[in-house]
Amino acid sequence: MNIFEFERLLLAEIDSNIATATDDQLFAGGYLRGHITLSVAQSEIAGRNHVRDVKARVSNSLNQAILSGELNDADQKLVLSHWAELVSKIERMTATA
Repeated sequence: MNIFEFERLLLAEIDSNIATATDDQLFAGGYLRGHITLSVAQSEIAGRNHVRDVKARVSNSLNQAILSGELNDADQKLVLSHWAELVSKIERMTATA
């Protein structure tokens, strides 16, 4: 899987839950969309085409946002948990495909 397919799957998973998502899930999904898209673009520019590079960039980006005070404690847990769940779900989906 390339980084663009990874991005597509992540964003599709976020979008597929919009109708049934809680307010917290909508917030976390929307927040993550920006970090995911930016991380894929940065990876492409840097010539880093592995999914692991995108995952690392998203994690670093989220950590920077947390360090700069963008998220309160509850939102930090919510966003980090949602990110971990998304990655895990995509990895399970692609491992069985």
